[in-house]
Amino acid sequence: MRLGGRLAAAIDILHDIETRHRPASDAMRDWGLSHRFAGAGDRAAIGNFVYDALRHRRGAALAYGEETPRGLAIGGHLLETGSTPEELNKALAGDRFAPPLLSAEELLALNTRLEEARTGPISANVPEWCEPLMREAFSEAWAEEGTALAGRPPLDMRANRLKAPREKVLTALSHTGAQAATLASSGVRIPPVAGNGRHPNVQVQPAFRKGWFEVQDEGSQVVAELTGAAPGEQILDFCAGAGGKTLAISAMMENKGQIHAYDADRHRLAPIFDRLKRAGCRNVQVVANEAALAPLEGRMDLVVVDAPCTGSGTWRRRPDAKWRLTAQQLEARMTEQRAILDAAARYVRPGGRLVYITCSVFRQENTAQAEALTARMPDFSPADHRATWRRYFPAHEDMARLEKWGITLTPARTQTDGFYFATLKRG
Repeated sequence: MRLGGRLAAAIDILHDIETRHRPASDAMRDWGLSHRFAGAGDRAAIGNFVYDALRHRRGAALAYGEETPRGLAIGGHLLETGSTPEELNKALAGDRFAPPLLSAEELLALNTRLEEARTGPISANVPEWCEPLMREAFSEAWAEEGTALAGRPPLDMRANRLKAPREKVLTALSHTGAQAATLASSGVRIPPVAGNGRHPNVQVQPAFRKGWFEVQDEGSQVVAELTGAAPGEQILDFCAGAGGKTLAISAMMENKGQIHAYDADRHRLAPIFDRLKRAGCRNVQVVANEAALAPLEGRMDLVVVDAPCTGSGTWRRRPDAKWRLTAQQLEARMTEQRAILDAAARYVRPGGRLVYITCSVFRQENTAQAEALTARMPDFSPADHRATWRRYFPAHEDMARLEKWGITLTPARTQTDGFYFATLKRG
């Protein structure tokens, strides 16, 4: 397929997303099933069109003049690639599968508004109702942070040091352009794709099958390191999900001590079993029934709460999610977070630690929750987060935002997904 056919396919998929109110991944999968002639390269390029349109949705709509599938696909492509409307028309000319060429009116509108969409506050590309939340979280830097959250993400992996050091993984993946990550001690990164490129399917690599590495954003790896999990400790991962941080913490513990991996949603927990086996994690006990945790009350050295959240820190990877998010969903998540923190706190022993993590950048889900817990439970108090960061990442003190109530990672500052981390010590 040429560029025109790919752009037309993206417009069809965006129309499907809009009219049926469905996730982008579902719409793209169904398009692929009904268009089996499209090769892997075509599907990757079409996916880039779709996700660029969603990442740059407000800017694309401004530049084009209306929020239609055609306007979003064309505007998103121009904003991501930096190409001009005239260059796009030239590339589409003569392609019978391409959408109609840009009209004189469209060319005028795009040339008039593209610069504003690229450089003004609209370039943050956050839902309008989220702008006050971003301003509260980042003050004058809110637009810069939003713009970073609208960029293409890298592909990050964590070398599993239970089986292979990072150098061995880098050698195995040398043909992919993989590099050592900046922050995470076991991190491996393949940079964001450019143009119509695509990331390699690293999960078909022999090194992955052998358990040498896991796919995991560098920010997720960093917050796992910040927990300070040590060999011999008794740890409860209270929202283990599919087990990404569980596996990272198990490697930190060198399979010594014990992790109790629990999640209230058994479907989310299901993938953990195969992952533990492949990674060689022998100190993890999976718990699917909360009643079975009763003997652990007041006995855990460390309780990790990787809480359900809005996922605003992952908008680079799931750009359609930010346009589906509502204020009501934020309120529901905040209520859920309070309940989970209250439930998890009872497992921390005196002198132990409660770690609270989200992949959100909103203060309402982050510092506000940590501070509120200490108000409800005065025997908990915040750790010295600046000292915690210096302990693990002394060469990068200025990268993260360090505050009394926690540590924030963001694409603009740390080049990771957005994460919040707080340690609360029990007296």
